[in-house]
Amino acid sequence: MNRLTATLLFLCAAILATPAQASVITMSWTPIGNPGNAADTTGYGSVPYSYNIGTYDVTEGQYVAFLNSNDPNGTDPLGLYNTGMTNYGGVTFNSGNANGSMYSVVSGDGQLPINCVTWYDTIRFANWMNNGQPVFATEPTATNNATENGAYTLLGFTPTPSNGNSITRNNGATVVLPSENEWYKAAYYNPATQSYFTYPTSSNTAPTATTPTSTPNSANYDDAVGDGFDPSAALTAVGAYLGTTSPYGAYDMGGDVWQWNEELYVDGESRDVRGDSFDGVGGYMESSFSSDDDPSDGYFSIGFRVASVPEPSSFLLALIGCGAAILLRKRVRAALLIRRPGGRPPEPVL
Repeated sequence: MNRLTATLLFLCAAILATPAQASVITMSWTPIGNPGNAADTTGYGSVPYSYNIGTYDVTEGQYVAFLNSNDPNGTDPLGLYNTGMTNYGGVTFNSGNANGSMYSVVSGDGQLPINCVTWYDTIRFANWMNNGQPVFATEPTATNNATENGAYTLLGFTPTPSNGNSITRNNGATVVLPSENEWYKAAYYNPATQSYFTYPTSSNTAPTATTPTSTPNSANYDDAVGDGFDPSAALTAVGAYLGTTSPYGAYDMGGDVWQWNEELYVDGESRDVRGDSFDGVGGYMESSFSSDDDPSDGYFSIGFRVASVPEPSSFLLALIGCGAAILLRKRVRAALLIRRPGGRPPEPVL
């Protein structure tokens, strides 16, 4: 072995042995394979690369960790918290607590899906994860933050960014809000038959609206658990419907809370949501149905999950340094679905 070869091998080994930065939260991922699958008859679902979808919705406990990491002093210049998260969920704010711990979760609510999040909250969460989940000891600023750049670029350092209607995924993003195609494929595509289910519960028949159960094809919708009078009591813990997953194995892609995705609606002002919520009807879960909402609206029946997309890992970068190559990823855009008139998820009658 010559000296150059030995040096390269040493450098590769050193890179591969470098420990990853410790994470504040741990995300469970479900692999979505079968790259290059055909789109559904709706025009959605084709994704030319393998990726991961969050196995569960982002929880209140995970979102509280995000809040304490990015708003340690409680001044919240980016509006990452709103009182709806307390009134209609289990997130609490106490300015008397020590810096970095002003946000907490009501006991027993940590595994409920976060709700009342705006679309901008979700992509800021993705940026924070994309940037390694840093924890700030003092309040972040416009030039020192983990939320305004990364997977997405947000301008203005205000709750509603000045470029809100033109935000798209940046090249090199690793943790993201799913595109509509990524969400759709993870929810409906059946790799065993190379076809699509009608419902995100691995079924072509509407799921049973019921309290948590291990019975397949069940979900939290149609006020089966609670109603709009007390949304916090209507939510169920992520993964509570043990017998029901999407074809790839992700939980709660139908019911509990609507889920934001990246898609900008045809009006150029609202963003898409999918999946239905605790107070919706079964038809809202169907693959042919999609809705939308104002990205600044933190509605109590809307939450989200994240995805991770293929980018060079430290392992692959090490191999590149040793002369290996990697595959490039591509993105596609699918046709627009017919939406529910009115421009937002259906509201409960109070």
